[in-house]
Amino acid sequence: MFFVNYLRITNYGFKAVSDTIMKMKKYYLHREAVPLKVAYEEDLNPEQHAAVMHESGPALVLAGAGTGKTRVVTYRVARLIETGTPAENILLLTFTNKAAREMMRRVEYLIGKNIFGLWGGTFHHIANLFLRQHYQHAGFRQGFSILDREDSRELFEACLSDISKRDAVLPKGAVLSHINSLAKNTGLSICDSIARQFPHFSAVADEIEKIVLQYEKKKLKLNLMDFDDLLIGWKAIFENDATIREYYSLKFTYILVDEYQDTNRLQADIIDLTTGTDRNVMIVGDDAQSIYSFRGADFENILTFPDKYRDTVLYKLTTNYRSTPEVLHLANKSIIHNQKQFHKELHAVRGPGELPALVPVKDVFEQAEFVASVIMDLNTDGASFDDIAVLYRSHYQSMEIQMTLQQRGIPFEVRSGLKFFEQAHIKDILSFLRIIANQHDEISWKRVLKRIPGIGNITSGKVWTLIQDAEQPLQKIADATAVVPKKAVNGFNQFLDLLRALCHERYSTAPADAVEYLLRNGYEEYLYNTFPNAEMRIEDIEQMIRFSERYDSLEVFLSDLTLQGVSEAEEQAAETLDGRVVLSTVHQAKGLEWKIVFMIGLNDGRFPSSKSLKNGDEEEERRLFYVGATRAKETLYLCYPSSADDWQAIGFLRPSRFLRELPDDCFEEVVVEDV
Repeated sequence: MFFVNYLRITNYGFKAVSDTIMKMKKYYLHREAVPLKVAYEEDLNPEQHAAVMHESGPALVLAGAGTGKTRVVTYRVARLIETGTPAENILLLTFTNKAAREMMRRVEYLIGKNIFGLWGGTFHHIANLFLRQHYQHAGFRQGFSILDREDSRELFEACLSDISKRDAVLPKGAVLSHINSLAKNTGLSICDSIARQFPHFSAVADEIEKIVLQYEKKKLKLNLMDFDDLLIGWKAIFENDATIREYYSLKFTYILVDEYQDTNRLQADIIDLTTGTDRNVMIVGDDAQSIYSFRGADFENILTFPDKYRDTVLYKLTTNYRSTPEVLHLANKSIIHNQKQFHKELHAVRGPGELPALVPVKDVFEQAEFVASVIMDLNTDGASFDDIAVLYRSHYQSMEIQMTLQQRGIPFEVRSGLKFFEQAHIKDILSFLRIIANQHDEISWKRVLKRIPGIGNITSGKVWTLIQDAEQPLQKIADATAVVPKKAVNGFNQFLDLLRALCHERYSTAPADAVEYLLRNGYEEYLYNTFPNAEMRIEDIEQMIRFSERYDSLEVFLSDLTLQGVSEAEEQAAETLDGRVVLSTVHQAKGLEWKIVFMIGLNDGRFPSSKSLKNGDEEEERRLFYVGATRAKETLYLCYPSSADDWQAIGFLRPSRFLRELPDDCFEEVVVEDV
C-alpha cells in the first residue's frame, strides 16, 4: 500500500502524497462492491445496526449502560474495512490501550484478515507515534524520553530545591505535578488551576508558577516529555503547521472516539483539529455516565458536539443486555431529574426480577452488619462471592465494611485502594499512637521520624540508637536534637511538641481525641503539601476518628485494629473457590457489572458529597448514582444510615436526595431486624 512510508512525510513531498491520497480515495469510493463476510443485520440489533451502517459525516452514538457500545465500535471498524477503507486510514481513540487491542483483535476475527496499519490506542499512545516523527516541530530533539508520573514528581522536587524560597510553605513534587497537569488538560492557567482544586496554596501561587516554568525549561534542556506534553505537542503542531495538519486530516479518513464523555478540553480540541474536511468522525459515549470532572473531563464536550458539528447524526443505543427491568426502571427514574442531558430511556432484554431494596439502617455499623449477613445468606443459597460488589461514593466509607467482612471470614478485595489499615496515612497515625502506648516500638519510631523533612533512614537510625536503651524513650528523645541535621531541627522541635501533647493522660482513654489532635496539629498540613488527593486521605482519618469514639482505652483500640487484619498466609488459607466480594468506589466500578450490588452510605453530604453540593455538581453526582445502580444485573440494595455517626454532626442524617426523588414503585423498603 502507498501508506507504507507515510511517516516520512516532509513539507516538500506533501503535494505529491496528498494527490495520491485523493486518487486512492476516489478509487475506493467508486470501485465495485465486494461481498461482505460479516452478517451485520443478524449480529446487531436495529439500534446498533443503524450506527454501524452510518455512511459519512459526523455521528454521535449515545450508548447507554449495557447496550453494546464496544460491539458497535468493533463492527463499525469491520464494516469500514470490508467496504474498502484501508486500515491505515482509520484512527481509533480509546481510553486504554488494552481496549484498543481487544477491539482490533475482534475486528480481525470478524473479517478474517490482519488489520496491520490501523492507528488504535489511547490519545497518549497515538501522540507518541506522531511526535516520534515530528518532534522538532514541538521544540524537542530526536530520541526524547517520556517521564512517567514518578519521574515528573522527582523533576518537580529538583526544581523546588533550585528556586523555592526557604520560608515558603510549598507543595511537594506530586502536588505540583498534579496542578500543572490539571492546567494543561483543562486550558486553565496555573493560578486558576490552584483556585479550582488547591485553594489552600493561593498565597504561594506566584511561587508555584515560577517552579512550573523552571520545570518546563528543564524538560526542554534534558529532551524530556511528560504525558501531558504528548497531547500539548500534538495540538500545537496541528495549530501551527497547516501542512502537517492537512496531511493527517487526509490520511485519517475515518476517526472513531470511544468514551467521549470522558475527554477533557485538550483531547476534544485535538479531535477537532485532526478531523478532515469530510468530517467523518464518530464519537461514542454516554452523557449519563460522565463522572470524571475531578480528573479534568469536560461534560460539555459530548453535550455540545452537535453544536460544533451541525449536521451530526444522532444514534441512541437503549437496549440493555445487562440488568433486569426493575433495576433499569429505578435508573431511568433517577437520571430523568438531570436537566443537562440527551434524554434516553433504557429498555431491558432480560425478564423481570426483584424490585431493588431500600434499606434504612441505624448507623454505619448496622449497615456493615446487614451487608455481611446478607452476603453470607446469599453465599449459602449458592451465590458466588465473585458475583457480589459493595459500592460507595468515597473510599473512607468502606472502613466498617472491611472490618465486618474480616470478622465474618468473608473474602474480599478492595478495588478503591489499599485495605483501610494498609494505607500510608493510616499507618502514620497508628505509629504515633503506638509510640505513646509502647515507647519501645522501634518500627513506629522510625516511621514517624522519617515524616520530618530532612530526616531519612540514616538519621532516624541514629535517633533510635540514642534512645533505645532508655527506660522512658519519650523522656530521652529531646537529647536527640544533637544528631538531627540543621535543616531538620525546626521540624524535629515541632515533633517534640506534638509528642509532649500526646503524652497527656486523657489521650490514653480517648483515642478519638488523640487521632483528631494529630490530624489538626501538623498532619493535615503535611497531607496537603504532599499528596494531590489529600482531601480523600483526610476523609479516611476522620472516619477513623468516628470509629475510635467507641473506645475508652488507647491500648484496647490499637490491639483491636491489629487483630482485625489477618496474615497473608491466613488470607490465602481462608480463600474459597467462590472468589472474593469486590469493594469499590463507583468511579472505579464504571464499566463493570455484578449480579448483586450493594450501594452504601446513601445520605446527603456523603452521596452526593457535601463538596459536590457546595460546588454545584449535583447533576454529576446523580450520574454517579446512575452508574452505580446500572452495575447491578439482578439484585440491588440501596442502604442509608439514619443516625449521625459523624463526629462533627448532631442528630440524624437525611437519606440521599437521589433516593427521596424516586417514585415508590422503584423499590421495596426492607426493615432491618437485629443482625
